[in-house]
Amino acid sequence: MNNRYYSLDVFRGATVALMIMVNNPGSWSHIFPPLAHAEWHGLTPTDLVFPFFLFAVGNAMAFVMPKLQVAGPAVFWKKVLKRFVLIFLIGLFLNWSPFVKWEDSTLVFKPWVNAENPEQGIRILGVLQRIALAYLLASILVFYTRPKLTLYLCLLALLGYWLLVYLANPQDPYSMMGFVGTQLDVDVLGVAHVYKGEGVPFDPEGILSTLPAVVQVVFGYFAGTYIQQKGKTYDMLAHLFIGSTLLILAALVWHTAFPINKKIWTSSYVLCTTGLALATIGMLIYAIEFKGKRGAWSGFFDAFGKNPLFIFVLSGFLPRVVALLRWQNGVSETGAPTYNNLFNWFYQQVCSPIAADPRVGSLVYALAMITFYWLLAWILDKKKIYIKV
Repeated sequence: MNNRYYSLDVFRGATVALMIMVNNPGSWSHIFPPLAHAEWHGLTPTDLVFPFFLFAVGNAMAFVMPKLQVAGPAVFWKKVLKRFVLIFLIGLFLNWSPFVKWEDSTLVFKPWVNAENPEQGIRILGVLQRIALAYLLASILVFYTRPKLTLYLCLLALLGYWLLVYLANPQDPYSMMGFVGTQLDVDVLGVAHVYKGEGVPFDPEGILSTLPAVVQVVFGYFAGTYIQQKGKTYDMLAHLFIGSTLLILAALVWHTAFPINKKIWTSSYVLCTTGLALATIGMLIYAIEFKGKRGAWSGFFDAFGKNPLFIFVLSGFLPRVVALLRWQNGVSETGAPTYNNLFNWFYQQVCSPIAADPRVGSLVYALAMITFYWLLAWILDKKKIYIKV
């Protein structure tokens, strides 16, 4: 067997496809429980998607880092800093886009800070920004430290994060407003630039909780390096499943003291999702590399993996632009005009009537969006167009 792992490409593509699906329901009010994040402590399948993507970033790093180490620090810093800046700025662009919004019947510019309400503004952090920061810090750690020291520093970071969160507020360390990172984000970024989707200023991709996310990338790097070094052997596969089991057991034990929680990215959450990522990759390697189970299903996900960041960004940007291209479709009870747009019309007129349960229509819409973006990814792949960042 050769040492190229198509299964890792499929894993990366699958995470992108799932990110698109959970971020594009027909209605946020009608979602099947597995497709929604845990309200606070706990884990749903949706809570696996983001850490799996960070883990995949680490996997990819394992194939690139040896070349950068040979090339030297100058090449390393040029490549890593460029990628960090681009991904971070693209994330900020996505938060601000499409730079205008409707106010009644007028398009107005979206200000950095709202002059009439200084607590409202453009969010600075987000999913892509966390990917950028975690990639940068993980790359530096891997490039400048030996593997054993890197592992010790990661474990120290997970323990240190736990102690910091607990000691900062022993009475209520793990609640949304009791979490030390909540006030840190407000103090550093300003309340106008912090996410408020939870109803209060709280950022699930905040500054402090990025620290354990860095460890997630490094663990992905270790897994990718180990897979390369051991080759396509049953010994390697067995060790992946053993490591997965040990990490999940450790996470469940730690959960009793430091609950598994995506929104503050707890250390137990890192261990649990890393363990599940190892098991998933192990199953894909067994099916694809050992048993040759390839087909339309693997090709579907692989297409997403060829242009992962571009397709993900497009899936966030396009609906916002489409929402600007609206038309009046009636008036409300108060006499105010109501509007519709192409995507919303598709959900209301095509997807929603499919079943009495509104969650079915919402899911059908999400699957239609995945199909639409897959078609774009497939066309790019067929034309050999790969948009790298």
